[in-house]
Amino acid sequence: MKSQRQAKIMEIISNQNVETQEQLQALLLKEGFRCTQATISRDIKDMRIVKELTSLGTYRYTTSGSELSSGFSTRLNTIFRECVIGYDYTNNLIVLRTLPGLASAAGSAVDAMNMSAVVGTLAGDDTVLVIMRDNNAAAAFCGEIKSLINRG
Repeated sequence: MKSQRQAKIMEIISNQNVETQEQLQALLLKEGFRCTQATISRDIKDMRIVKELTSLGTYRYTTSGSELSSGFSTRLNTIFRECVIGYDYTNNLIVLRTLPGLASAAGSAVDAMNMSAVVGTLAGDDTVLVIMRDNNAAAAFCGEIKSLINRG
């Protein structure tokens, strides 16, 4: 039961922005998992789930991302920041413009972010198409791109 519940928790937080344990508890109940807040708290700790700040100023549960070393993550951010020269979005589609020959690197950086809101990427020579789950996710990710690019 525990492994099934934890698998369902991963599915839920991968597909939805969940801000509180109470919200997660309600979503689990809808899926047929009756559990207490204390059980959810233990599962969150066991699974190394953390809260992250979204670009919209809210928090959501996500996996800790400890699978990526900080050096690797930093390197991806650097690659992304240095090769993306422009971006725009419409609806749930984002177009990243890169220096010639670097679209694959930018697309790989987006893929390695393991964001549940990203459906997939398609890279050419100097353009990457990022397909997001919805329009709000595209707008939020463009906000993150802007802050990442402006940090450099």
